[in-house]
Parts: sequence; C-alpha cells; structure tokens
Amino acid sequence: MDKMDNNTRVILAVGLSLLILLVWNFIFPPPKSKPVVSQNKTQKVKTSQSQPKPQPVKSNFTPVGEFNPQAGKKIIVETPLYKAVLNSQGGILEHFILKKYKVSVKPNSPNIDLISPDALTKGPLGIIWNKIPSWLKFNWSYQGQDLHLTQNETKKLVFKGEYNGITLLRELQFNANTYQIKEHLKILTTQPITNAEIAFVISTLPLTRDENRYNPTRIVYLGQSGLEEEHDKDDLSKGIITSNQVKWGAIANNYFLLGLIPTSKNFVFKAKLEEKIYRLALAQNLEGSFPKEVSCIYYLGPKEKKQLSLVPNHLESAIHYGWFDFIAKPLIEVLNFFYKYTHNYGIAIILLTILIKLLFWPLSNKSYKSMNQMKKLQPLMAEIREKYKDDRQKMNEEMMRLYKTYKVNPAGGCMPMLIQIPVFFGLYQGLLGAIELRHAAFISHLPFTNLIWLADLSAKDPYYITPLIMGATMFIQQKMTPAPGDPTQAKMMLFMPIIFTFLFLNFPSGLVIYWLVNNILSIAQQWWMMKKQA
Repeated sequence: MDKMDNNTRVILAVGLSLLILLVWNFIFPPPKSKPVVSQNKTQKVKTSQSQPKPQPVKSNFTPVGEFNPQAGKKIIVETPLYKAVLNSQGGILEHFILKKYKVSVKPNSPNIDLISPDALTKGPLGIIWNKIPSWLKFNWSYQGQDLHLTQNETKKLVFKGEYNGITLLRELQFNANTYQIKEHLKILTTQPITNAEIAFVISTLPLTRDENRYNPTRIVYLGQSGLEEEHDKDDLSKGIITSNQVKWGAIANNYFLLGLIPTSKNFVFKAKLEEKIYRLALAQNLEGSFPKEVSCIYYLGPKEKKQLSLVPNHLESAIHYGWFDFIAKPLIEVLNFFYKYTHNYGIAIILLTILIKLLFWPLSNKSYKSMNQMKKLQPLMAEIREKYKDDRQKMNEEMMRLYKTYKVNPAGGCMPMLIQIPVFFGLYQGLLGAIELRHAAFISHLPFTNLIWLADLSAKDPYYITPLIMGATMFIQQKMTPAPGDPTQAKMMLFMPIIFTFLFLNFPSGLVIYWLVNNILSIAQQWWMMKKQA
C-alpha cells in the first residue's frame, strides 16, 4: 500500500468519522413519542466523575384510580409567565400554560400547556401518603382564591386534606417572576405511626410531538454521580428508583422541563412511564414523632439558563448538550452576544460562522497549502505507481523518499479538518438543544410570498432550499480540492456532497445555515489561496 493511498484513506477516515456520527443520529433516532393534542438507545450524560448508575428496578408506584377533575373547584393562578389551573381536590394541577411559548410558528397557534388532561389520572402536583393517592382518598378544603400576580408579587394557596386521623397541610407559593412553585407540607396525626411514606408527584404526557426525532422526552436527574438521562421506554416502563439521594429530577425534552427539587433532606427519586404518561416522585420515609414538615420546589417551564439558575440544587445543569457540551455552551453564549445587536438569530449564526472561520483561518491555510503541494506531486506519484505497480514495498519506499525530498506531509491536509470536527458537533448539539433557537426566525417568509420559510431555526427547512444550496456549495468546494491519486477514491469523494445533502434535509435549519455559510467562506478562502499561488 503506497503512502498516497494511506493519505487518502486518512482523509476518508476523517470525513467518514463525521459522516458516521451524523448517520447514527439519523438512522438510530430515539424512540418516537405519540403526538399530544394540547402541546405537546439511552444516552447517559455525565457531568462529574462517573459512578455506577442506579439500575432500573421494578417500581413500587401505586396504581391510582380515575381522578375526576369536576369533583373540586378550579383555582386559577395567573402571572406574566404562565396560567395555572389547580383543582381544590388535593391541589392537582390540571393545566400549566406558558404565555411566552407557542406550540408552533403557525398563525393562531395555541400556547404550550405542559400538563395534558390525559395525565390527570397520575396526579400532577399531587401528594401520595403511604401508597394512597391523597387526591382520591382524602377530604380536601382550601384557603385562598384565584390569584393574579403582577411583577415581583408573591402569593400563596393553602390546601388541607384529612383521612383516617392524618392531616396534610399544603402551602403552595407562587412568584410572578419565576416558573417555580414552592411547597411546604406539614403532616399531622392523631394516632401513633411507626412507619410511613410521603411523596411529591409530577406527571405529564410526552413533551415531544411524534414527528420530531431529535427532541425526545426523557427522564433526567442529578445524583451523586452527575447528570443521568434516560429515554428508553422499556427501561422507564420497568421504573427507576435511585439508591442515593438526588438533587433534582425532571421530565424534559430539549426545550422544556417539569422538575421536582427537594429542599428538605432524605428524599428518594422515582420515575416511571405508565400508560404513556411520564411520572416522577420524590419519596421520603417518615419515622419518629409527628408533626413532620417537608418541602420541595416544582419547576414547570423553559430550559432558560436565567430561570433555571434561580432554582437551588443546580437545576441549571439540566442544560446539557451531550458529548461536546464544553464546546457547545461557549458557542451558544457567543451566539446570544451577537443576537443582542442583530435581533436575528439567523444573522447571529452567520456572524458566529465567520468568527469560527477566522479562528481556524491559519489551520485552513496550512491545509490548503499541503493539498496544493500534493497536487503538484501527483505526476511524479503517478510515475512511481506505474513503475512499481508490482512491488508495493518498493512503491512505498519511493513515495516516502519523494515526500522527504519535497518536504511534504501527506497528512497535513486532513489534520486541520480533524481539529474542527469537535467544533462542528458542539455547534450541532448547541443549535439542536438551545431554546433560544426554538421558533427563532431568520427569514420568516419566502421572498415575495406569504409562505412560511425559515421561521423556526430549530426546525428543518420546509422547502429544502438551504440544504440543496448547501450541497451545491459542497460540490463546488470538492471540485476545487485536489483530487486523490486513486480514481476510485476520487469518485467516492464526489459522492460526499450528495450524502451530506441527504443527511441535512431534516437537520435544523440553523445548523444548515452554519454549514452553508462555512462552505461559502471556504470556497472564497480556497480561491484566494489558489490565486495567490498561481
């Protein structure tokens, strides 16, 4: 095998490494969730030193009966951020409507409701006492009325439940500036109790609609071993119970989160997928004398860094972009910086692309120089191949002598590409998961028409215009690049634009814009280098 063959294979390996990672995400997407009318292979993510992950075990969630939302009075809590509807029968949450977020970019699209009526059987925001759903068995009363909070206001509701000598006093506190609901629960009893369990519960249907394979609903929690993530439905149907305490647990997708955050100690985290409903619980065994007091925070809202950072126990760590999180987060910060001045995330992506290109300009120049040097040597290399076609060892020796004579590094053209791959994947994961890009418009309508076009940079281009242009620029760039010495490999390289175009058809349009602009800048840089060396 000659050295030119080695070089071209290295280049192919780098390109195929990029391709394989893209294809893996395309061919093996997370399991799809069923569509939700109102709104709506497991990846483990570590943010600290790896520890053995708690194994899924059979959940001891208690099956619950049918909850009748008409049994109690509706209580409305309205803030500038959301509208919540609670039922006086146990404080069950019937709706949680986000005022700043729509289901889609279509005109008259409804606001997102994080709680589907179909999930009410599992008691979202409910309390379970000793395996008994309190919203079914306890007699409830409440203190307060509909709440309308303006900026900076804090108000509360109090619910009282009684059953067989047990009294639960729930105080729910709402603040106009956050998506948090703070709960302080007091348990009183008129009879001796040696062992009991109390649990906070939150539940909902999948947060992700059926057609979005890149945004699965999953269970996430922050434990002693770091951030854990589970979206395999088979594992979730068996149930997860952590053997260690967790700082928080949540039902989440890329953009929204329903979280339970303990603010008192000794809670165990449980999660299960039951009848297509995701259900979480924070449970605690109560021992000793009564009364007892426990507390938690519910978070129902977007995965905005500013909002999550207001919640204790590092809830902001729920914003995690996968393997290249350490690259993705700084890139998103820079993207937000550009947005402050452009007020358009499409333009911000273009500016970010230019910045990345400038940072890698020296490496790209070095790559182009190396490829041009190899191009000049191709006639000599062809002679060596022809002369020693029956002696592969001698061919390799002569190739090495040729490279040494002309001081050429055959791998010099692909190393800069290899260095840039993590940046691409960091940006890919960031653009795919950043809520800033959700429903962020670049060019909202096709010019001179009323057709919605790039109105959502987190979604694919509905008319595939940008992926096709991207594929064309990649083809132009490929034609400008010195071809490999092996004709078969040269033909394979020409297929790369076709393959990438196919893959990019369903990618978020924000990522396609990045790749398209990067190709245009690369063409310009390569043309400038060729003109300079002419």
